Formats: sequence, structure tokens, C-alpha cells
Amino acid sequence: MRVIGIGDNVVDRYINKRIMFPGGNAVNFAAYARQCGAESAYLGLIADDAEGRLVHDSLEQLGVDVSESPLRAGLTTERCDVVLKEGDRVFQGCSYGEGEYRTLTLTEENLEYLKGFQVIHCGCYACMEDEIRKLAGFDALKTFDFSCEEEYRTDEFLEKVCPYIDIALFSAEEMTQEQMKELREKVIGLGTKLVLITNGTRGQMLWDGKKEYPGKVKLLEPVDTMGAGDSFFTAFVVAMARGGYDRNKPLDEALADRAFSEAADFSAGTCLVEGAFGFGTEY
Repeated sequence: MRVIGIGDNVVDRYINKRIMFPGGNAVNFAAYARQCGAESAYLGLIADDAEGRLVHDSLEQLGVDVSESPLRAGLTTERCDVVLKEGDRVFQGCSYGEGEYRTLTLTEENLEYLKGFQVIHCGCYACMEDEIRKLAGFDALKTFDFSCEEEYRTDEFLEKVCPYIDIALFSAEEMTQEQMKELREKVIGLGTKLVLITNGTRGQMLWDGKKEYPGKVKLLEPVDTMGAGDSFFTAFVVAMARGGYDRNKPLDEALADRAFSEAADFSAGTCLVEGAFGFGTEY
């Protein structure tokens, strides 16, 4: 099984430690999928700066294919500043260096390359919502992380993405039960097959348009919660794909339950690692 994360890459700079780690939703997906035993790749614009080289080299060391994402001069890597408080990462803001920041535009060559994957993942921070329609008709399982911000739950944004994906992820710590129900109905109505809504340590809920499937939580004392959500979703998706999930058939409840268990275990392990998946470097 070949899976790929497309889009964003960043470094997470722990400003109270002066250490930076590779990250970004698409990068994390590729890294975690490899750790879950899948053959994985990353496709994105990686800057030829110290931060970009950290991202590129760490993925290579994990065995993630970055052959289609060579380092590019003139670009700059996004830097997200973080402080760690009792194991919980707290974002302080993001910035850029002196180079240019650009969003990946999927070329015909990119699209031909993507046809070789069984799972394609993207997220809202990649700013590729206008590109996702190019994946229409692909046999691959297509997933998208909408994160938690309201700007990624507007009708306009949802209409650009939801008709072309199979599994949507939303983080809903600030949402009411009614808001979550309204959101999931809207997303399913636009064509997405499954909606997974996470709610921190309170757990998750999967919705297929007809039935709710409760998730699983494995609680422990975290070293660092960076990547907890990304690792959960990645492991869930990999388990679903590996178990034979078919978008055209009713959801197998046993498969969903097994995927939740694997995701909870994997995500818990991620919380015992510094950074999203390690590779800390002083800056």
C-alpha cells in the first residue's frame, strides 16, 4: 500500500528550548504512515534553507519518498513558534524568512505521479482547496484535515473540497453538539463518505450519514502532544485502507473499531516523543 501527504511543510520552533522540529500536516501524515508500516511519500514545495533541509532530510531518514520534492532555492520555510507547558504544546504564531512562500499547484506530471498511490492526504493549511478538484475520479482514498478554525468550515471552503474527498477530519473542541451535527450533515451532503470529528481527550465520533461510531482514547502522561491529532488520523486512515475500506460499500463496524484502536495506540506513542516525530535541531 502506497500513501502520500501533499502540501504543507513547516518547522515547529520550541522557543523556550531553542530547538526546531520538522512538521506540517502533510509531512506528519507521510512520516506517521511510514511508521505505521505503509510505503509513503511526500509531495510539496520544500525550501532550500536550513529549515527546509531539516524537513527533507528527516523524511529521507524515515524512509519517506521525497524524490518528487527537491529542495527549491528562493523559497522560505514556514516557522511555527511553540512553547511546551506540562507536555502540552501551545502555538505562539507563525512567520516566514526572507524567501518567497508558494502553494503547490498540481501539474499534469504531479497528477500522473499521484495515480500510483492508494491514499492521498491533504489539509487546510496547505492552501490547496482550489487544487483538490483535480483529484476527482482518482481511485485512491482521499482524505482531508480541516483542523479547528471556523474559516475552514465555511460553505465556500467546504464546497471546494468535500465533493472530491472520502474522509474528512475536523477538530471540534470549541463546537457544541448541535454545531457538530450540522457540520457533519453538511459535509456528507456534499459528497464526502465519512466524517471524523475529534474532541481532544473526550474522544472521537465517526459519522457515515446514517450511524455514529464512537472512537477510543488512550490516556497517559505526555512528553509532548505535538502531532497527537495528526498521528491519530494517519493511523486511523492507514488501518482503514489496509483493512479494505470501500467507499462504495456500507462501513464495516468491526473495521472502524479496529482502526480506532490502532489509532489510539499509535497516537499515545507519539505523545512520548519530542516534536511531531523527533529530529530536533538547535536553531
